[in-house]
Amino acid sequence: MTRTLLVASAIAMLLAPRAFAADLAVPHIYTKAPPVAADPGYNWSGFYAGINIGYGWGRSSTTANFIDSRAGTGLSSSAGAFDLNGAIGGGQIGYNWQRDMFVVGLEADFQGGGQKGRFDALCAGAPDGVQDGVCTPGHRGDNTFDPALPVTFDLTQKLDWFGTVRGRLGVAVTPRVLLYGTGGLAYGRVSTSGSVSAINVGGFPGADGGTFTPVAASFSSSTTKFGWSAGAGVEGAFADNWSARLEYLYVDLGTVSGSLTTPVIALSGAPLVVSYRSRVTDNVLRFGLNYRFSGT
Repeated sequence: MTRTLLVASAIAMLLAPRAFAADLAVPHIYTKAPPVAADPGYNWSGFYAGINIGYGWGRSSTTANFIDSRAGTGLSSSAGAFDLNGAIGGGQIGYNWQRDMFVVGLEADFQGGGQKGRFDALCAGAPDGVQDGVCTPGHRGDNTFDPALPVTFDLTQKLDWFGTVRGRLGVAVTPRVLLYGTGGLAYGRVSTSGSVSAINVGGFPGADGGTFTPVAASFSSSTTKFGWSAGAGVEGAFADNWSARLEYLYVDLGTVSGSLTTPVIALSGAPLVVSYRSRVTDNVLRFGLNYRFSGT
């Protein structure tokens, strides 16, 4: 019996460490996930080219003058402003340099379109009871009173095309969204055409009746003007090499002027001259699409 107890005790002592080890929980090994690479962002540096389409709200501030060519003095003038509105479209090319969040660039663009408008001026005829008008004389008959009639001047202008060469300075508010301002040189061609019409009232002093002779003249000219432009825009990259933009641009092309010697007889008996002077400006809102020739 004693021997049996000893054997049982020995067996229990041998098995006890193994049972204790079996009861121990297997420790869980935690591993840290590998760090996610930081977003390198978008780099705006490099050459780009694109197309654009938009609308121009142009303006021509015009003054027309009626001048007696013999006296060399102005008889009448008419001033006003008229719209040169129309759709535009064109293309642009440029280069950007980016450092940190700041972007500096140089861009050139060329626009064509149909912006045009019209201006009408009038040199009034003789009012009631007065024989001579402001610009032209009437008939000086004894028994027939033929007052001078008005002179009309119609002017049409068109902004055929314009282009700019501008600097750009922007801030990348996010890696793919750029806010920028821009300004520089502007140039463009302004076409002007016009016509003058009147009725010359004639006759000999002291004679009854008179003659009424319709006369008219027309002209057209085109000139390339240089001025300045300034604006701002926002551009967003939607792919590695593609971006879209919305841009406002103000363009000032300075003044265009000209004159026309007409067959209308002025007060002195010499031809009447009509001259004009116009300051041409434009407000442009356009949407553009650019392709950049280098990736991020």
